[in-house]
Amino acid sequence: MPREDVWLASDLRIAADCRRRLSILHDDNLTAAGPNFVTHLECSETGELYEADVVHGLSAAGKPLLVRYDLDGVRGALTKAALAGRPRDMWRWRELLPVRSAESIVSLGECETPLIALPRLGARHSATPPVVKDEGRLPTGSFKARGLAMAVSMAKALGIGRIAMPTNGNAGAALAAYCAAAGIEAFVFCPDDTPEVNVREIALQGAKVWRVNGLIGDCGAIVGAGRQAMDWFDLSTLKEPYRIEGKKTMGLELAEQLDWQMPDVIFYPTGGGTGLIGMWKAFAELEAIGFIGPERPRMVAVQASGCAPIVRAWEAGERHAAKWEDAHTVAAGIRVPAAIGDFLILDAVREAGGFAIAVDDGAIIEARDRIAATDGLLLCPEGAATAAAWEVALDQGLIGKDDRCVLFNCATGLKYPMPEANATLDQFQPIAWDTLR
Repeated sequence: MPREDVWLASDLRIAADCRRRLSILHDDNLTAAGPNFVTHLECSETGELYEADVVHGLSAAGKPLLVRYDLDGVRGALTKAALAGRPRDMWRWRELLPVRSAESIVSLGECETPLIALPRLGARHSATPPVVKDEGRLPTGSFKARGLAMAVSMAKALGIGRIAMPTNGNAGAALAAYCAAAGIEAFVFCPDDTPEVNVREIALQGAKVWRVNGLIGDCGAIVGAGRQAMDWFDLSTLKEPYRIEGKKTMGLELAEQLDWQMPDVIFYPTGGGTGLIGMWKAFAELEAIGFIGPERPRMVAVQASGCAPIVRAWEAGERHAAKWEDAHTVAAGIRVPAAIGDFLILDAVREAGGFAIAVDDGAIIEARDRIAATDGLLLCPEGAATAAAWEVALDQGLIGKDDRCVLFNCATGLKYPMPEANATLDQFQPIAWDTLR
């Protein structure tokens, strides 16, 4: 299929893509364990090797561990034709996932998410319309479902019975849901300004949840301090190996949705950066098994001006990002003052020939409101940040008008505060129709 047709038609696939979204629980083809190709884990900093199928947190160097596979084996076992015949969900990529047994899978129906074009946004700038990968269609309404489905499945496989994590909202909601499904205790700590809907859904789905008078790093410190006393496993971002394996399915899906042709640019809302790191890993694995060539999209880390440690480090040419003081933004999901995977984010951006960019809260909210009213897609603030960043990048010549760009909307906009709409009509009074125009 010509690249243009792939680009314009990809967003029409949502009905077919999700028609069997619950089949994971029933389809023998999908749940059959089949061959598993995990060989070991590897320290992302030192390259030190670690045994698979054993509970791990960070490496001895205090850095994230990455799952490694026998990619030659995957190449011999998986074909594009075989993949195309499977239900279109996250678990169809089982040869490139760490779960060894179908009985360990904890699923709430992780469907492949659609690509939605924004033609009016493109027309506003006389540019090729950007396409949104809308992760808000996943269980619990956010892309956190990918990482937490995988991590909780692996926790179940490894016999972990109690989990704790810090969250800005959506990750905690996903943890609560998947732990409920798995029969695992969940403890969640969130900043005291976390959106009310997130806190309530966490509690409703069975987790114990506390608001903390601080930011996500302060919540993470509580999780770390309680490990021994509470005997819980710390599932903080990148402090275990498996959330990244769930998040990388965004990149696997995207490549197939675009007929194995890479977009020119990916704009990704970056807090902890698990998804950006995961997609970069996914593209390398796809090349190793012969599904794509060496071409890569330019990866763009999008942050908010009130919390932009990755942008500051990128601009300074640093490999690590110093903690951002006084972090604040309406896009709470990317309000991460210090990311443990900072060097992995920056490495990926630089290897891709991409860049890091910050946008202010005013631009985020303006982009959200305008796109909702003109293109009909309600973005979350973090997703709107990628749209605002796309516009700034165009204006600054960082990308071209013909570049095919993918923006990641990481959650449904329905989970966030919206402007009031207070107009009323009295049915018993005459209606001044001219005032309705």
